[in-house]
Amino acid sequence: MLSTWMKSQKLRAPAMKNESVFYRNIEEALDVRRADHALYNIKENIWKSSDAVDFCSNDLLSLGASGLLREKFMAELALYPNFTPGAGGSRMMDGNYEYLENLEREIAEFHGAETGLFVGSGFEANLAIFAAIPRPGDVIVYDELVHASSIEGMEKHSLANCRFPFSHNDVESFRDVLLNIWETQTLVKQGVRSVIVAVESIYSMDGDVCPLEELMEAAAEIFPGGQVQFYVDEAHSTGVIGPRGSGFVCELGLEKSIPIRLHTFGKAIASAGAIILCNHTVKAALTNFARSVIYTTAPSFIVAASVRAGYKLLKDGQTEAGQKHIQHLVKHFFKTITADPIWAKASKAGALSCPLAEDWEERAFVTHIVPIWTRPRYTYWLMFHLLLSKFCAYGVEYPTVPKGQSRVRVTFHANNTEAETDGLAQSICSWAREMLDLEEAEAGEDRIPKAARQVYSWMADEAIEVTH
Repeated sequence: MLSTWMKSQKLRAPAMKNESVFYRNIEEALDVRRADHALYNIKENIWKSSDAVDFCSNDLLSLGASGLLREKFMAELALYPNFTPGAGGSRMMDGNYEYLENLEREIAEFHGAETGLFVGSGFEANLAIFAAIPRPGDVIVYDELVHASSIEGMEKHSLANCRFPFSHNDVESFRDVLLNIWETQTLVKQGVRSVIVAVESIYSMDGDVCPLEELMEAAAEIFPGGQVQFYVDEAHSTGVIGPRGSGFVCELGLEKSIPIRLHTFGKAIASAGAIILCNHTVKAALTNFARSVIYTTAPSFIVAASVRAGYKLLKDGQTEAGQKHIQHLVKHFFKTITADPIWAKASKAGALSCPLAEDWEERAFVTHIVPIWTRPRYTYWLMFHLLLSKFCAYGVEYPTVPKGQSRVRVTFHANNTEAETDGLAQSICSWAREMLDLEEAEAGEDRIPKAARQVYSWMADEAIEVTH
């Protein structure tokens, strides 16, 4: 995996002077990312082809890795021996079918919703929601760290009059935004237009939880007429939070208070697609106003059957042990890493931090996403150290996260063990110990850690320019 990554970072445009200007211009744009060693590339992860440990994938309940979903999926297919693999068209034309409608009803019932609309992905769902739901004159308010697909939906597809972000998970910032809307948006104040608030249950790069109840209380106080309505993206809580994995909104008992929820199936369910949970009014708006729903082929029977298999496992309680084990592992990780003598010293020096490890005992639950923060230029060094220690956890850089806020993102799974978790914590702390020793070394000495030196040596062998 590192070899593929390294080769992909080699500048290409300088060697294309005699090539087509069409391709050369594209490679010049890609070289901007390569220069920062930040070019994305499609690669095989080493945990899939070696004995490395998966602390990076979205197979949270290990339904894919364990074969449990495959077994249930094959049993589901056996119930319908004459199935047609593809849908054959869009939902609005001839691509609808009874099995898909029944699945939508079953999933909606599981999550305590009136109905739902199955779509191809969470990205497609967010484009649909923001294209179809806000009406001219409406206002969108959103947490600054919502998914990129939500931002794209708001900016490029929405009819809303204006958009206002609020500081991440900051209730006072949210109040200030609503008060400004009360003062400046006359139609909303008069109760003839709405405010749609977009938040996520668990944030994908920070792993923290939305203060949903507090936000709803503030909205009801400032707009007692009900003009403020919430949309909750539950992509990262599906399967791992709430009763039988029904999500954060269900955990809080707010199913009847949130008009729109999104649950995705490519993570804990180990399948594909997503469902927008709503009432029949919202569903009709989606099927009439969202081009990403109208002009696309309906989900295939194969995809629908795999999702139904996943939900059967949830409904039967077969994933509850996995949910509990993830909670145990994350808590064990927090205990282990903060107990290491180097932790306090590295944290004080600013070389290492894990915000979610602070006061975790006071939270009702922990989340499976745990970012490890270090100095921006150290992020890849920590990732190299972990990969060479056979722990798969990847660095996350701009533009996925804001500039200067890179981190290594760790995800815990139902099939991870305590021993693997101990090994991960020990590896992180051994790297922190090495970095502190290097920082205290005499000026002029090589301050690059061992794993990074090894990777840079390989890059030099491939004639790839190294910047650090």
